[in-house]
Amino acid sequence: MSDAVIDVAFVPPAPAPRRSYWRGVAQQLARNPVAVASAVLLIVIILAALFAPWLAPADPYKASMIRRLLPVGSPGYLLGSDELGRDMLTRLMYGGRLSLLMGVLPVFFAFVIGTCIGVIAGYVGGWVNMAIMRTFDVFYAFPSVLLAVAIAGALGPGMSNSLIALTLVFVPQVVRVAESVTTQVRPLDYIDAARLSGAGTLSIIRMHVLGNVLGPVFVYATGLVSVSMILASGLSFLGLGVKPPEAEWGLMLNTLRSAIYINPLLAALPGVMIFATSMAFNLFADGMRTAMDIRR
Repeated sequence: MSDAVIDVAFVPPAPAPRRSYWRGVAQQLARNPVAVASAVLLIVIILAALFAPWLAPADPYKASMIRRLLPVGSPGYLLGSDELGRDMLTRLMYGGRLSLLMGVLPVFFAFVIGTCIGVIAGYVGGWVNMAIMRTFDVFYAFPSVLLAVAIAGALGPGMSNSLIALTLVFVPQVVRVAESVTTQVRPLDYIDAARLSGAGTLSIIRMHVLGNVLGPVFVYATGLVSVSMILASGLSFLGLGVKPPEAEWGLMLNTLRSAIYINPLLAALPGVMIFATSMAFNLFADGMRTAMDIRR
C-alpha cells in the first residue's frame, strides 16, 4: 500500500503588531525621572490655578491694612500677606491662572501661524521661500525681550496687547523650525510618489508633510512656553501687561518691590513660582525631545 501524501499548506505566523510610535514616546518619557517630576509639578500648578476658586483659602482681592506684609507661617496666612494685606497663597494660586495663560496662548497662536507659514515656505521653495524667510529674519535683528517691550509699548498696556506682542515675537522662531523640517521632508520618495500620482499641493501637505513637521515643531514650541511666561511677567513688571488689581506673578513682583527690605522671602515668592514653572516646562520639553528621537 502506497503511502498517502498529505499536502499541508504552510501558514506563516501572523506578524507581531507594530508598536505605536506615541506609545514608545510615552514609555521613553516614563523612564525619564526628570521629565516625570516636571510633568507632575506642572500638573499640580495647573490644577491649583484651575481650581483656585474652590481651593484658595481667602478672597484674592480682599485687603486689610492692619495685616500688611505678614511673614510666612502667620496664623491664617500660610504664606503671609502682600503689601495690601491680601492672602499671599490665594494670590499665588490666582496669579497662576493669568501667568499660565500668558505663557501658553502666545505660543499656541505662534505655533498655528508659524507652522502654516513655515510649511508653505519650505514646500514651495524658490522665491517664495526666499521672500518669507528674509522677511522674518528681520525680527532676529532684535533681542526677544527688546522686541516684546517695543511692540507692547507701541500697542499700549493691557493683557490683549501683551498677547499680540508675544505672539509676534515667537512666530518667526516657529516659522524657521517649520521651514527647516519641511525642507528636509520635501525631497523624500513618498512625497515624489504622491506628486506623481496626481495629488494636489494642499493634499500632499495635509496628508504627508504635516505629520512629519508637527512633532518637532510642537516639541520646540513646548520649550517656548517658559520663555513666554518670563517675557509676560517682565511686561507686567514694567507696567505693560496685566493691570492691578489682577493677580499675576510678574505684577506681584512689581508691587512687592518695596517689601524686599522688610520681608525678602515674601517678595521672592512670585519669582520662585515663575522660576519653578518655567524650569518645569523646559525640563519637560527636553524630555519630550529625547523621547521623540526614537527608532520606530
